[in-house]
Amino acid sequence: MAEITPLRNAAETGLAALFQVRRLKLPGSAIAREEAFRFFEAAGLPHRRVEAFKYSDLRAALREAAAPAEPPSPEAARTAIVRAEGFATVEAARLTFVNGHLVPALSDLGAMPDGVEVVPLVEALTDGHALTAEFTPVAQARDNPIYQLNTAFMADGALIRVTAGARPERPLHLRFVGTGAEAFSTATRTLVVLEEGAALTLVESHEGPDGVGYQPNDALDAVVGDGATLRHARLNREGGGAVALSTLSVKLGAKSHLETVNVATGAAFARHQIFLLFAGAEATAQVNGATMLKDGQLGDSTLLADHAAPGGISREQFKTVIDGDATGVFQGKIIVAQVAQKTDGKMKSDCLLLSDEGQMMNKPELEIFADDVACGHGATCGAPDEDLLFYLMARGLPRAEAEGLMIQAFLGEAIEAVTHEGARAAMIAAVETWLAARR
Repeated sequence: MAEITPLRNAAETGLAALFQVRRLKLPGSAIAREEAFRFFEAAGLPHRRVEAFKYSDLRAALREAAAPAEPPSPEAARTAIVRAEGFATVEAARLTFVNGHLVPALSDLGAMPDGVEVVPLVEALTDGHALTAEFTPVAQARDNPIYQLNTAFMADGALIRVTAGARPERPLHLRFVGTGAEAFSTATRTLVVLEEGAALTLVESHEGPDGVGYQPNDALDAVVGDGATLRHARLNREGGGAVALSTLSVKLGAKSHLETVNVATGAAFARHQIFLLFAGAEATAQVNGATMLKDGQLGDSTLLADHAAPGGISREQFKTVIDGDATGVFQGKIIVAQVAQKTDGKMKSDCLLLSDEGQMMNKPELEIFADDVACGHGATCGAPDEDLLFYLMARGLPRAEAEGLMIQAFLGEAIEAVTHEGARAAMIAAVETWLAARR
């Protein structure tokens, strides 16, 4: 029987050519990169006939493969940072990445909080750092072509270790800024390891130029040890032409806790995927998202929560606001293994449609193999409440202002989970900026 060779689009062909040029120049094991790219090559760019990408056709969105960005000049890096706004007002120790490359001169590598150790990824991969064994803490991420593409091309990032019992008050800020007039791509990987009883507040900001079709693909792996706590706030303010891909994978130890909130206003096409593994008993997680879309944008939030130990508690709440002809996507699955008795999992997606042209795709799922659980999911979608709008307008508020207050309250339910006051204020400011641009 003749072998069938699938047709590749220009982006897939371009990625193969780029990988052949760069695979031996990138730090670390060429074998691991080769395996990751072969996986991606066999799968190809996911499209709407792939169930997990049914509503967010990456193959259609990514027509050409942009060349990986080179390290910026010191002057270009400084200029880019001046324009960066995400979490700029938050007092934090910062790691600054410009066009996907760590810029030591704009980072606080020598001024980390007590108990926090940082190793640049290039150094860690070159030296074979022991912590690199903790990459990909959630097995399901290995079957994801976006994550494997990041593994194949990852050029920079950081390994972050918080020693046992350390609980620094000052957050750590991962600041990612893109700059340039031509399309480029980036692939960063950050690994965070919290040892037993440790705690860390980690904030991420992602920003880039408007009018440029750049292609960031970032991944954050986290291993949260027994009794440890990771508080994570992520802000996507990518440029309007970006195709932005991001992955968060977290392994939770016994009685550990995760708080993660993603606020997204940027990118023409954005997919934020989350893989959670409840590996230890009585682990808890709060996973929230707040997405604002307009002008043909597509925003996809995809979640997999794998309860593999008893007594886990997970709460997932995603809020989406859609204006104009934008498209929102939420796909969430909670898996409860047979051993994971006493699991309590609740997942909900709510959408506010501000126009007749917008659309929202919701796909919540439960896969339960245990018999003593309390799990549920739900999804809602609708226009603003006209009675409430009338009530506010009858008290002297213009319609746009009244609608803005309703939108802020709607999204605020997701953002209020951010316990760090400064990070929460920065996220609320991003919502207000989006609303101001809409008026």
